[in-house]
Amino acid sequence: MIDVLIAGAGPAGCVAAIVLARAGARVTLLDRAMFPRDKLCGDTLNPGAVAILRRLDLSVTDGALPIDGMLVTGPGGVSVRARYARGISGCALLRRDLDAALLQCAAASGVTVEQPVVAERTVAGDRAAVRGLVVRRRGGRSCELRARLVIAADGRASGLARALSLSSHPPRPRRWAVGAYFSDVAGTGSCGEMHVRPRYYFGVAPLPDGAVNACVVTSDRERLRDARRFLVQTLQTDGAVRDRFASARMIARAVALGPLAVDCRVPGVPGLLLAGDAAGFIDPMTGDGLRFALRGAELAAIEAIRALETGNADAHLRLADARHREFSGKWRFNRTLRRLVSSPSAVAFANLATSLSSWPLTRVVSYAGDLPAA
Repeated sequence: MIDVLIAGAGPAGCVAAIVLARAGARVTLLDRAMFPRDKLCGDTLNPGAVAILRRLDLSVTDGALPIDGMLVTGPGGVSVRARYARGISGCALLRRDLDAALLQCAAASGVTVEQPVVAERTVAGDRAAVRGLVVRRRGGRSCELRARLVIAADGRASGLARALSLSSHPPRPRRWAVGAYFSDVAGTGSCGEMHVRPRYYFGVAPLPDGAVNACVVTSDRERLRDARRFLVQTLQTDGAVRDRFASARMIARAVALGPLAVDCRVPGVPGLLLAGDAAGFIDPMTGDGLRFALRGAELAAIEAIRALETGNADAHLRLADARHREFSGKWRFNRTLRRLVSSPSAVAFANLATSLSSWPLTRVVSYAGDLPAA
């Protein structure tokens, strides 16, 4: 019998599977896509995420571009370039490459990988605890896969979490993102970039092959009626980047998604745990989404191992406590930033404060990057 059945082979699903397999569990990992596959993302890992991968001895960032700090700009030309401490860096690489590398590590760890397989719904066992999934394989054939425990790591739009009423979009803030890749962008360096404007913000990330990832996040859904035009217009008219994007070419179609943020009531039910974005998703402006996913997957795997050893049905409650201890400070920090960028007056005040001293913003960049000393 399968010990742990994991739906979703992104970073969270793979890390949970690897930790469990190394502990001796029999793990099956499913995903609806065939890897490698593209995914809208900022394509960067902050120093905290890189540190987790190193601690787990996962060599999946070979060939990545080192990111040694952040450039943050506000309205009116205010600009701060905050470098990480010596010897500390994040990195940039395509999500399709990161995810494919992690999946290879999972398979090498003894995890059974099946794709494309769609997880349709949970299977209930004794006392209504989840004891597996109904899945649909290629060709439309459905069957039950039984397991002692299930981990749903199927993303911020997790069908499994929604069906169990575990997650939902918060009423506000509601934001949508549109992103694409560009070539021939001038002036790229070794810093990630975040440009905060009233009612929207956008990020720019250099990539190892010389391309650039650019993504705009806005609360104005009407702007996404023509998502490509909105993205290009933003980059070609904003004073901080317009000269650099003057000759840029879009080399992949613009992709839009949203609403972005997902609130999670509790990260599971008896027999099922949530990991990654399925357990809650924040706006990506702080660049720490992958660190949340990787560490959250570790926490889910730790509680899954304990449940397998003890037979206790309270793993989801233990996971909730562990996530609160680990993430509550960062959640408050991110909620504060989200409120700030939602308010033009707050953005203007922060812009004025930064023009007087760069120290507060430098500290924000350090904390957002999950630096050890932050």
